[in-house]
Amino acid sequence: MDITGNTIFIPGATSGIGLALALALKDKGNKIIIGGRRAALLDQIAAEHPEIDTVQIDTADSASIQVAAKEVLARHPELNVLIAMAGIMQVEDWHKPAGFLASAEAVVTTNVLGPIRLVAAFVEHLQTRPDATIVTVSSGLAFTPLKVTPSYNASKAAIHMLSESLRLQLSDTTVKVLELEPPSVRTPLMPGQEDNEHAMPLDEFIAEVVTLIETQPDAKEIQVERVKFLRYGEARGDYDQVVATLNGTDPHGK
Repeated sequence: MDITGNTIFIPGATSGIGLALALALKDKGNKIIIGGRRAALLDQIAAEHPEIDTVQIDTADSASIQVAAKEVLARHPELNVLIAMAGIMQVEDWHKPAGFLASAEAVVTTNVLGPIRLVAAFVEHLQTRPDATIVTVSSGLAFTPLKVTPSYNASKAAIHMLSESLRLQLSDTTVKVLELEPPSVRTPLMPGQEDNEHAMPLDEFIAEVVTLIETQPDAKEIQVERVKFLRYGEARGDYDQVVATLNGTDPHGK
């Protein structure tokens, strides 16, 4: 993916990684369209950044995706990048259905069906562009599980394999598939995460991501250094140790 000259739609970008990435890509010379559920946040972003377009979209709602896609393509027929950013993460207890079922259904709807439906809404259009990219967002937790968030881990593992598969299927088109794999980043994704000293500062994460896109335009996965501990545990042969460390059960405290 080239770092500049794109028209990029980012649903799920009214806060956190999505908004920070949108602003960084805007500064690199891209036209940005931000999507989100909350009209008040969209209005605030539009007022503070009049060069950014906004559209209301709920990625957990198939009909909303269809309506928003038509609106985006009508206003921006030059659109060539889709970044499927929207996602939720919830703590679950799988000992009894009351502790996980409703959460799991919501997580899968947003984190898996959402990106699938977004791709369905834009993939034909993207194939008409001479250089297009679908950016998926998985997680370091796609490769190493956090005990308290089973559905989130599974949803991001699904996104990883979906990305791998789409890349193969779309290899005969102009559409590239790029997978962004964040570590824990200081955002409002989970309560207390913004102040978690073990999470990566948001500005550092975004700066490293932009540098990687700029210096590795043909990359298939965007991995900041801090996510590689989780991403490659199995390949290194220390997967059990990585799982223990992530979940606070490492007797050595590493």
